[in-house]
Amino acid sequence: MAAHWNVKSVRNKAATKKVAVKRKAATKPVRKASAKALTKTSTPKGDVWPTPSSKAWGQVGKALDGVRILDFTHVQSGPTCTQLLAWFGADVIKVERPGVGDITRGQLRDVPNADSLYFTMLNHNKRSITIDSKHPKGKEILNRLIRECDVLVENFAPGALDRMGLTWEHIHKLNPRMIVASVKGFGPGPYEDCKVYENVAQCTGGSASTTGFLDGPPLVTGSQIGDSGTGLHLALGIVCALYQRNRTGRGQKVLAAMQDGVLNLCRVKLRDQQRLKHGPLPEYSQYGQGIPFGDAVPRAGNDSGGGQPGWIIKCKGWETDPNAYIYFITQAPVWEQICDVIGKPEWKSDPDFATPKARLPRLKFIFDTIEQWTMTKTKFEAMDILNKYDIPCGPILSMKELAEDESLRKTGTVVEVDHPTRGKYLTVGNPIKLSDSVSDVTRSPLLGEHTDEILRNVLGYSDEDIAEIQSSGAITAPEKPKAAAA
Repeated sequence: MAAHWNVKSVRNKAATKKVAVKRKAATKPVRKASAKALTKTSTPKGDVWPTPSSKAWGQVGKALDGVRILDFTHVQSGPTCTQLLAWFGADVIKVERPGVGDITRGQLRDVPNADSLYFTMLNHNKRSITIDSKHPKGKEILNRLIRECDVLVENFAPGALDRMGLTWEHIHKLNPRMIVASVKGFGPGPYEDCKVYENVAQCTGGSASTTGFLDGPPLVTGSQIGDSGTGLHLALGIVCALYQRNRTGRGQKVLAAMQDGVLNLCRVKLRDQQRLKHGPLPEYSQYGQGIPFGDAVPRAGNDSGGGQPGWIIKCKGWETDPNAYIYFITQAPVWEQICDVIGKPEWKSDPDFATPKARLPRLKFIFDTIEQWTMTKTKFEAMDILNKYDIPCGPILSMKELAEDESLRKTGTVVEVDHPTRGKYLTVGNPIKLSDSVSDVTRSPLLGEHTDEILRNVLGYSDEDIAEIQSSGAITAPEKPKAAAA
């Protein structure tokens, strides 16, 4: 049977509880039984492989079923990581302060008295428990959670976890298999104690210095490469640590620094920094304009980073539509097709245009000429024509256009979710599609929504224990003092 994508959206509380119960049932027993379930099949190298499942594609559970995450993250970088793991089936238990919760619950709020989109779009498929980490009972609950979980993820300021008493030594004494994963602004070094946010990471990781136009200031990008980008890096580190634990039987630390993550995404610019030592960078448009290079990689406007000249040019309607543009790449293998499409067949044999080297000093003129053609077409008409000839291009799509794109809905890249207090809203679904691991998107949890459920079903507390914990103040917000009578 051929592999297929299977993406669904779970939109009601009953379905969310069903998923939670399924995760609970799959946790400990699955880990113990999985090794016994392997059928020893000898390979030429003597490795042992499980017998391939006979179940239909997408019906064997999720990739991370049985993995339990203790989520101490907040804002964006950490929640991005744990949400991705939750989409793949991990049981993510989000620990929040009673009465307060993740600060983003109330940031940029568009619906009164409801969790903000900032929070809901970063915390799908998770369960929420409220714990006062300073309360003795709260500390007891945290210790029991550490024993029951596989991974602890945090993005506190440096040293905050230690000040909570959750040192590496304490955690591993309780659970030697625990993986402790952290997002920090900087790695070890002179800046490791500095506070870092998205745009700070972009600036210190090399992105801002290479973004923008040559005659303008450094710019940050609209993509969240500092926060969400680092969260994605951390998720990969966690999965690698879980895989290694299958061999070693022990957990380890996983660190993803935001500066490191941004620099990793800017690697082509570090490439160009080294190339610059050996002469100008000819694929940068300033080369053809006779503008000298300095000693650092310059801002390159809309130049392509892959060595094939590219630029954003106007399309029909640009006068009133700020996104009526298309990105056009003058790729060498399709140069003759480009000449035919834009009505310049003579360029194919003209020595000033026939070779990539000859074209470099003339790129501005070439793109201005191509633009005269694209301005007669909408960006979608231009794309349809250019794609027939394998000419690489891409329309500039607005967020409105992406939100209304039916193909993205069908693949689960954009998902509509129903929330009990804010109603329906759009969110980004799992960007990674596995053919045998169904990925669904369930709503984000209300503050402390699953506290009793986790205490009872994960930690084994009795109803009497839970009542005592509730009355102790370990999981509830302190009562506000009553105003004095006038």
